[in-house]
Amino acid sequence: MRAGEVDKKRLFELLWGAPAGPRRGPRPTLSPAAVARAGIAVADVDGLDGLTMQRVAESLDVTKMALYRYVPGRAELVALMLDAALGEPPPAPAGADWRGQLDDWTRRLVERFRRHPWAQAAAVGARLPGPHELSWVERVVAALAGTGLTATERLDVASLLVGHARNLAGLPPGSGREAAFGALVRGREERYPALDAALRPGPDGPADHDTLDFGLARILDGIAAFVAARASGGDPP
Repeated sequence: MRAGEVDKKRLFELLWGAPAGPRRGPRPTLSPAAVARAGIAVADVDGLDGLTMQRVAESLDVTKMALYRYVPGRAELVALMLDAALGEPPPAPAGADWRGQLDDWTRRLVERFRRHPWAQAAAVGARLPGPHELSWVERVVAALAGTGLTATERLDVASLLVGHARNLAGLPPGSGREAAFGALVRGREERYPALDAALRPGPDGPADHDTLDFGLARILDGIAAFVAARASGGDPP
């Protein structure tokens, strides 16, 4: 196997099996979960760019080669780290309808991504999800049961909300987006007239609002309209 390639069989065993640690050699002193926790600690400080097997080994006071007895490479380590960082989703709010459940679900997922910013990049692309990540998807699919959406549509809703959560996690409230845009537009008003007008104070200018609130509400509005149209027997918008 070439450097950088994922050992798919071993990754499946690590995420979904119950590996008992190294099968030969000295008695294990670590575990894949312990290595993943150490990787999370490194990435939380230095990001994925600063995550190396050597750096993780140093944090555990072991040799780099010792780590390979538990995790075959960096790609597999990142997959383990992502699933551990996401953790189990919190239970649905008592008595909440599907919209309330999905609103809470998305906000909780944003919190996980903000707690571990490197996870936003790790969660992109085709890859093998772990049991915790699949539990998050399970909650969305379960919340939409009985809405009249097909199984594929419920999965599409989960993908849509994951993307929204991942994208917005990098833009915390009060991030100064308008100020940053304003600084870039200043002196270039003729090139960006619509942005210049939108960023100026006034009835149509910047207002205090949370980008997550706005985007999430509009997404859920669209899903609600789709559900209502399906229930009435009409064509969904």
